[in-house]
Amino acid sequence: MNTNSSWATPSGTVLVLGGRGRFGLAAAQAFARDGWRVLAQIRPGAQAPQVGGIEWLAQPLDTPDAVQALVAQVRQAGGATVVVHALNPNQYTRPAWEREAWPLLQAGMQVAQALGATLMLPGNVYNFGQSMPALLLEGAPERPSMAMGRIRADMEARLEAATQRGELRAVVIRAGNFYGQGSGTWLDRAMLTGIQRGKLVFPGPIDVATPWAYLPDLARTFVAVARVRHSMPAFESLHFSGHTLTGHDWVDALQPLAQQQGWLQGDECLRVGGMPWPLIHALGTVVPSWGALAALRYLWNQPHQLDNRRLQALIGSEPHTPWPQALHNTLLDLHLMPSAVASTCSAQT
Repeated sequence: MNTNSSWATPSGTVLVLGGRGRFGLAAAQAFARDGWRVLAQIRPGAQAPQVGGIEWLAQPLDTPDAVQALVAQVRQAGGATVVVHALNPNQYTRPAWEREAWPLLQAGMQVAQALGATLMLPGNVYNFGQSMPALLLEGAPERPSMAMGRIRADMEARLEAATQRGELRAVVIRAGNFYGQGSGTWLDRAMLTGIQRGKLVFPGPIDVATPWAYLPDLARTFVAVARVRHSMPAFESLHFSGHTLTGHDWVDALQPLAQQQGWLQGDECLRVGGMPWPLIHALGTVVPSWGALAALRYLWNQPHQLDNRRLQALIGSEPHTPWPQALHNTLLDLHLMPSAVASTCSAQT
């Protein structure tokens, strides 16, 4: 790790907790491109991605001593003014969230407080519950209707309370379904599993619009908000609008690509199938990950989008990659499209 005086940059230094994950890596890369010095925490033994502009810190955060050790490392490197919390429980289940989510955020808060840094946290729409309105304004009432939503709402309430006590400054940037930046999302785990056979799996009614967050755009939004953090209150909750898409939008975009790739023959249309929700609900009683999945079904049945007017008032236009280009880039990341085809399509947008 470089510990000389060259750490100081015009933008400052950011520490990304969980820098090896999808969003963590996207955030680290976005801050580096903007001229920040980037320190990224990973678990000991984890392989650091081979990307430039990032200094990796192999340090756990599972004990108070480990947290203090990371703080000492960052201080030795010159400190950090922003901490991006990109840590997540190891499993996407209610038990894992109940056991791990708050301690992880608490560790992030302790790191940010010790460094005198602003903590930045990606949020989701779970907080609003099944009764959420179609247009989710920043500051909308939170009425979580499932366990993970209640956990998230409680975590954010504790974070806000800590800022009100003067312990640290923090901002939550809420977004819809993640996509882009590799695998591990609804896209590759469900929707595109049969795309090379000419089938799209869509989890809800095809005409229901829901918000999607292209991760490189969300990461750039974190950078833009970090630049203006001193003009914000001690706690802020913002909405990232992203792309609001129906199943029809996915079909319309994927149909020509499927034909181009030879996944469809002639004038054959993309077939659209649903998720086996009754089976998922049934198995969810014995398989925790399926139970967590079943609890999210309402998000596909309830139309909703994120209103970002407060975000725009702070940073101007939200970073936005046009939907066709974002989809091409995502398919390229998932190795579903040759790079030559993807670059040609991107150039036309």
